[in-house]
Amino acid sequence: MLERDVRTFPKEASEVTRGPGQEEAHVPWDLHVDAYAPREIARRAEKIGATKARQDAWTTMALAFLAGAFIALGAQFYTVVIHDSPFGFGLTQLVGGMAFTLGLVLVVVAGAELFTGNTLIVMAFAQGKITWQDLLRNWALVYVGNFLGALAIVLLVYATRQFAMNEGLVGARAILIAHTKVNYPFFVALSRGILCNALVTLAVWLSISGRHVVDKVVAMLFPITAFVASGFEHSVANMYFIPIALLLKGQAPLLALASRAGETVINPATLSVAGLFRNLIPVTLGNIIGGVLFVGLAYWFIYLRQPGALRLPRLFPGVPPLVRPARKPARRGNKRDEDS
Repeated sequence: MLERDVRTFPKEASEVTRGPGQEEAHVPWDLHVDAYAPREIARRAEKIGATKARQDAWTTMALAFLAGAFIALGAQFYTVVIHDSPFGFGLTQLVGGMAFTLGLVLVVVAGAELFTGNTLIVMAFAQGKITWQDLLRNWALVYVGNFLGALAIVLLVYATRQFAMNEGLVGARAILIAHTKVNYPFFVALSRGILCNALVTLAVWLSISGRHVVDKVVAMLFPITAFVASGFEHSVANMYFIPIALLLKGQAPLLALASRAGETVINPATLSVAGLFRNLIPVTLGNIIGGVLFVGLAYWFIYLRQPGALRLPRLFPGVPPLVRPARKPARRGNKRDEDS
C-alpha cells in the first residue's frame, strides 16, 4: 500500500481543502515512510536556498530574530543542565549537547532563519539560481536578526534571576563558559567554528531528508549533540553565552564561585564587548567555511554540478571548465567515400 503513488489514493486517504469560493479539493496525504535520497536532498536544499534568498527583508529579519531566540533558549537550557552535573566530563558534555539540540529543533520544526544553517544557500548560488548579492544580503540580514533575538533572550533570562539558582552555581557556570570562549586564540576559535558548522549543516541536511517531525528531530539529534559535546564553537550560540556573562561579571560572589568551579582565576576584564567580537569574528568565519566548503559546495559538486564537466559558472565567471567532456568520435564515411 505504501509503495503506491499517493496520487492514486482514494478520497478517504486524503485531506479535504477548500479556499474561498472554491470547490472541495482532495489533497493526498504523503504516506511514504522512507527518507529522501541524498540526490533529492540536494535538489530540495537548492530550492529552499533560492526561496530563502529571495524572501523580503522584513520576513527574513523576523524569522532570524526567532532563530536567535531559539538558539539562545537552547544555550540557557544547556547551562542549567550541566552546571552541577554529577557525571564525568564526557557524559556531562553528552547530556548538555542533547539539551542544546532544543535550539535547532525549534528552528527547523517551528520555522526560522539561522545564519549557520543558511550557509547551505551557497548551493543555490553555485547552481546559478541566485546572485552573490542575494546570498550576502540574506547572510547579513539573518546574522543581525540572530544577534538581536539572542540578546533579547539574554535580557529576559537575566531578568528572571536564573543566575541565582542553586545558590548562584548556574550564574557561575555561565561566567565560566563565557570566560573560556573569549580566551581562545584566533585559530583555535576558527577551527572550532569550522567543525561546528560542518556538523550543524549536516544536521540541517539530514533534517531535509525527513518527511515527518519525528524524522527531522531524530536526524538532528546526533550531529548537534556531537558538536556541543566536542566543544566546537557556534557563532549564534555565543551571542547568548558571552553577553549573559557580561551582565553577570559585576557580581563578585558569582566570580568567586566561577573561579572555584573552574579551578582558575576569572579575569573580568576579558569579559567585554571587545572579548565578544574577538570570539565572534573567527568563529563566524569558521562557521562560513565549515558550512560552505565542507557541506554546501561538497554536495553541490557531487549531486548538482553539470554532468560531463567540472563547471563553476557562478563561482568563477568566465573560467572555462576544468575538465572538458569527451568528444564523440567522428563518424567514418562508407567504403566508396574512402576510395574516392
